[in-house]
Amino acid sequence: MSKNIDVNEIEKFSQLAKEWWDPNGKCKPLHIINPLRLDYIEQHCDENLVGKNLLDVGCGGGILSESLARLNANVTGLDLAQASLEVAKKHAQQNGLNINYIQSTIEDYASQSPIQYDIITCMELLEHVPEPESVIHACAKLLKPGGKLFLSTINRNHKAKLLLIYGAEYIARLVPKGTHDFNRFIRPSELMDFVEQAGLRTQDVIGMEYHLLKNKFKLGNNIDVNYILMATKISE
Repeated sequence: MSKNIDVNEIEKFSQLAKEWWDPNGKCKPLHIINPLRLDYIEQHCDENLVGKNLLDVGCGGGILSESLARLNANVTGLDLAQASLEVAKKHAQQNGLNINYIQSTIEDYASQSPIQYDIITCMELLEHVPEPESVIHACAKLLKPGGKLFLSTINRNHKAKLLLIYGAEYIARLVPKGTHDFNRFIRPSELMDFVEQAGLRTQDVIGMEYHLLKNKFKLGNNIDVNYILMATKISE
């Protein structure tokens, strides 16, 4: 099994399992940003996911996976937290959605899967693993030539530390204390290097800004805190 695992992080998200689908619970920020993530993916896939093979890495309870499945993509969700996957499977069944949920690291899955994907999403995972570059290499291995990879993570700077750790965790209490580790935040330049080393080409980077008074996120040019990167696999 891949060693790119943080047991404490897996346990942390396992404890959230019962709250994945509560839009006002501890996973509230994920419900708020999900429409933005979905719109961004659609826009960069020519607004047509019908029949596309899509892998959602670090799918958790399936919030994004279900949204993608509703657009008629063939979705596989990957996660290590069994409790979260059980919630995801049950919720998908209740909503008549056919999603293939698998408990595995992306590295182990990449070494075994014969499937190559048109689209891979990896949202809010990279800052929770010891070696984010390993995740990106595994994703690249699973992408078809010309396939698209969507990554979202957090910039490493004082502003991000102030807003996401002190602000979101301790003051606004948008997420549980201890959700983030500043030392694992990733600068966009670092992420672009990881992408290039994996044989991918960065196509776009966009920020996700949170407005506390409006309690909403919006996409924009400011990548100081949260951001999404889209890359494509260089055709062989």
